[in-house]
Amino acid sequence: MKKISSILVLTFLFFHAKAQFTHVRFGLEGQAGVTSQKAVPFWMRSNQFGSVPVKGAFASFIGTGEIEYDTSGTKLVDWGARAEVRANAGKTSNVTLIEGYGRLKVGIFELKGGRIKEVSGLSDTLLTSGNYAISGNALGIPKIQISIPEFYSLPFWGKVLAFKGNYAHGWVGKTPVQYGDTSQTTTQFHQKSLYGRFGKPGWKLKLYGGFNHQVFFGDEKYVWSKKGFYLNSFQLSGLKTYEYIVLGKVWNSSKVGNHLGSIDLGFEYAFKNMKLLAYRQTFYEVGGLAHLSNIMDGLNGVSITNLKKSEQKVKWNKLLIEVLYTKNQGGETWSKVTPSGDEDYYNNYLYSEGWSYKGEGLGTPFITSKTLVRDGLPHFPKDYFMNNRVLAFHAGLDLSVYQWHLLSKLSYSRNYGTFGTSPNGHTTGEVHTAPIYGIFPEVGQFSGYLSADRRIGNGYTIGITGALDSGNLLLNSSGILLKAAKTF
Repeated sequence: MKKISSILVLTFLFFHAKAQFTHVRFGLEGQAGVTSQKAVPFWMRSNQFGSVPVKGAFASFIGTGEIEYDTSGTKLVDWGARAEVRANAGKTSNVTLIEGYGRLKVGIFELKGGRIKEVSGLSDTLLTSGNYAISGNALGIPKIQISIPEFYSLPFWGKVLAFKGNYAHGWVGKTPVQYGDTSQTTTQFHQKSLYGRFGKPGWKLKLYGGFNHQVFFGDEKYVWSKKGFYLNSFQLSGLKTYEYIVLGKVWNSSKVGNHLGSIDLGFEYAFKNMKLLAYRQTFYEVGGLAHLSNIMDGLNGVSITNLKKSEQKVKWNKLLIEVLYTKNQGGETWSKVTPSGDEDYYNNYLYSEGWSYKGEGLGTPFITSKTLVRDGLPHFPKDYFMNNRVLAFHAGLDLSVYQWHLLSKLSYSRNYGTFGTSPNGHTTGEVHTAPIYGIFPEVGQFSGYLSADRRIGNGYTIGITGALDSGNLLLNSSGILLKAAKTF
């Protein structure tokens, strides 16, 4: 009841704002469809920022409202806000705030607070399979951040250098832990990123590079309390703890909190009629990358955008190919020995549900939690993500066919579980943990998705979406939904 009341208040405020401001948009969307009884298909639920239908037959309602920045670009100071709410009805029902934030812009800087639909990493944002660090696979963690959201060209050297980035603090909430003197912590979130671009705005070739860094932390004094760790309890002050979080400093042979991110490189080249973007994300988590032990792992992608203006009835707009490899992790028999051992992506010795928020993985959806994998596959008990060794091939296509806009995603992966369910077992330095819970077999998985949308005038849009999963990792499933939307 409290959620519904809040939604009604937000709806009233945005309708009121519509009457007061010229830069206000409001949207309503209705969906109806059916999925398999036991699972929503992979691409119907992945990278949707938590806006996902329920299993089986369903009906959904989505409401959005936004106060936009002044589009003239003449204001030094401006403000805006946005909210998106989804209500599902079916075998189960729920109401979810998908997005809700306020923002203030001062020159090139932006201050934003709330739940935000954002990703972290260098990739094609429309067709990608998902960034390693933050992909939009889960609801956004509520946060407040200051950022330079768009590349800002430095005024000297002919604007050949540009940069953007962010610095944020968020609140994850109560999180289960599996180590120390408490069963849960009040977990906080730290995030920062910095990306640079080399190339003048008018140049055909532009080079990109940067990094992102994310941390879960909080309540360390309760985890390493004086009661359970009398000789080595957590003694850092709040300010000193934050310094260790931000800088990734080591305390008691380990970093404070759960750290991960990616180091990204890419380039863009503008041909006469198309634009090419190529990129690579290299992952870091527990320290292997500092020794180059997991350098083989990464997300590699190429997207081609059609720049040719055409009145043709059938036109391709964008094509993407990606390859994700996470199988190495510095845990192979021939890998360089490191103090931290195999990276064990997204799992964490402290946080029981690893790199997830409200049970959903925050990064690439190809790394699979135990809640999604079909029964009968081996599982190391402390690993929430029971499949993080993956070789995945992914293709995306954006098309215009007559008056319809089509978007397709096709993915195929080979999956190998974790090192805890491999012949090598988990490693820490020279120490190997035997795979006593079984060996995860190599299993294949296909997932497909196709959506078609059409504007029919006066702000109305209709559409249809279909998705299919077939393989031995996930439950075989399919789904279809029809939708109609109106913008004001």
